[in-house]
Amino acid sequence: MKNLLTVVMLFVFSTALYAQKDVTKFLGIPVDGTKTAMIQKLKAKGFQYNSSGDYLTGEFNGRDVRISVVTNNNKVYRIMVVDDNNSDETSIKIRFNTLCRQFENNKKYISLGDYTLSEEEDISYEMTVNNKRYEAVYYQQPEITDSIAFVKEAQSTLLSKYTEEQLANPSDEIKQEVRDAALSYTMDLYSKKTVWFMIGEYAREYYIVMFYDNEYNHADGEDL
Repeated sequence: MKNLLTVVMLFVFSTALYAQKDVTKFLGIPVDGTKTAMIQKLKAKGFQYNSSGDYLTGEFNGRDVRISVVTNNNKVYRIMVVDDNNSDETSIKIRFNTLCRQFENNKKYISLGDYTLSEEEDISYEMTVNNKRYEAVYYQQPEITDSIAFVKEAQSTLLSKYTEEQLANPSDEIKQEVRDAALSYTMDLYSKKTVWFMIGEYAREYYIVMFYDNEYNHADGEDL
């Protein structure tokens, strides 16, 4: 099987086996479980809970923020982090670009694009006149803690579909099928651990809203 079981293939074919064990984390806390439990874990991190507003306050990444815990079917699927203080247009562009660089330099994340704003970008005009939305999307890297079990399960997954002879000398059709499956598995894995942020606006003042999403718990039309 060595012709086909490259490091990349081992990774993608074990996606289905590991995906449900590996969810988005916020401050090291899995974005999962009940809202009550999540609030308690955030309080243990030093955040204060405001029961009348149903949010927590505290400091995150050097900023005073408000944190909301969002659920679907009584399971946490999103942590929303909102700046507690607004900024002017120049400051929010700097803040947005700083966040982009911080995520890009953090090995826990990958990105599919460059979201930094140019100095010439007129966000006030674009948001007001053209309803433009400024956002940046990143994906948390998957966590695999047992590499030996990882390899064994990946091999088992391949062997459940192909014989050893087929894997030792794969046809062009099998190779293409593996590539297509690899791409699909990889994109699905990363899309389930999305962290993104956007610029919000109120009365010509601006703020950042961040979202840590566990897409496994997100509504998918099951209640319709």
